[in-house]
Amino acid sequence: MDSDKALVVFEDKKIRRIWHNGEWWFSIVDVVRALTESIDAKDYWYRLKKRELESSGIELSTFCRQLKLISTDGKKYVTDCANTESLFRIVQSIPSKKAEPFKRWLAKVGYERVQEIENPELAQKRMKEIYKAKGYSDNWIEKRVRGIAIRDELTGEWKNRGVNKNIEYAILTNEISKATFGKTVEEYKQFKKLNRENLRDHMNDLELIFTMLGEASTTKIAKNLDAQGFERNKTAARKGGRIAGNARKELEVESKEKIVTSDNYLEESEKIKRLGKKRAELEDKI
Repeated sequence: MDSDKALVVFEDKKIRRIWHNGEWWFSIVDVVRALTESIDAKDYWYRLKKRELESSGIELSTFCRQLKLISTDGKKYVTDCANTESLFRIVQSIPSKKAEPFKRWLAKVGYERVQEIENPELAQKRMKEIYKAKGYSDNWIEKRVRGIAIRDELTGEWKNRGVNKNIEYAILTNEISKATFGKTVEEYKQFKKLNRENLRDHMNDLELIFTMLGEASTTKIAKNLDAQGFERNKTAARKGGRIAGNARKELEVESKEKIVTSDNYLEESEKIKRLGKKRAELEDKI
């Protein structure tokens, strides 16, 4: 699942969630922090369970399930989580004026994924709205969305061709990136001074285009070679990336500009950067 979908926001407070057994499960500690603004949400959750057990005899832990969520250090840890129905019950035990607004918010975000499964166009529409709110241009958004579709087609091929998910996907992606841009994904992120951010969200138009070319070429080659297993798909990945890499180098020679740039959109939106670049070009002409 996309990391963007695994994180939702209630009144500027980030709440982690995970899609498990056909429904969303939310981090209870994150919910407690959002509703109480407690400095130590874990301790609050511990005391809340104890108080509820003593007053009503109800063990709130029975409403929970321990699932692995990504922490601030980028690693996954077992975390108390609750689905939408259970969270409604837990929130009843938290004295907070935000309880009712949170319930309305929860009903909405908890159902979003179900809607998206029934109508995938809704997921794409929401994605576009998120990028637009961040300041990205319509042209950039269209490329980003198209890139996601091309990536999904590639990973679908890998899955069908016996490539194991996670580590092998990452290795093959690095092969494409290295051949296309001369950098692995991590090297690229370091170059752009990114940490846990999504690299592609910080690429410009041409970087996205060559990323798509490398992955689309890899998919095409894997199909034509009927590449089975990790090693043969690794060969296809290198070839696909090399095609995009050669095209990138040729464009750099003709345009006399580097495609790979350290620019990212952590501090400035894509739209603002475009305006700044145009302004600089106009000033140069004056």
